[in-house]
Parts: sequence; C-alpha cells; structure tokens
Amino acid sequence: MPEIKIFQIVGTYYRNHKKYLFRKEIRALKEKDALEKALSQITSIGIYRRQINIKEIKEITLEECQDYLIRELSQ
Repeated sequence: MPEIKIFQIVGTYYRNHKKYLFRKEIRALKEKDALEKALSQITSIGIYRRQINIKEIKEITLEECQDYLIRELSQ
C-alpha cells in the first residue's frame, strides 16, 4: 500500500494589483498530485492559474506540519 506524504507548497499570486504569499500543506501520494490540489484550492477563489507562481514544493515530516487536521489524519 502506498504511503501518503505531506507536502508544503509555497508561492505567490496577484489579485487587484497586490501580491499575496500563500503556504499550503497538502496530503498526497506524489508531488504532482499535491501541486494540482493546491492549485485547485487557490483557483476556487477566482484566480487564474497563470496568476500563480509556485516558489517551492517540499516534502515535510509530521512534526513540521502546522495544520491540525492534516496532523490528525496522518497519525
């Protein structure tokens, strides 16, 4: 059975001529799946994918995770 990993995705997007920083923690099997999930969540607020710049995608441990729900689901 494949192990579900936790990925942290950091990036920026522009909205109304302002630059916003985001940091998402996503549970996924592969880095590609985590990126797709993060983009899906961000574009749900009315932002196009071309407005999003991904700066970093890295796998993190359970101890580094700050999201309570992801922490509980991963134990």
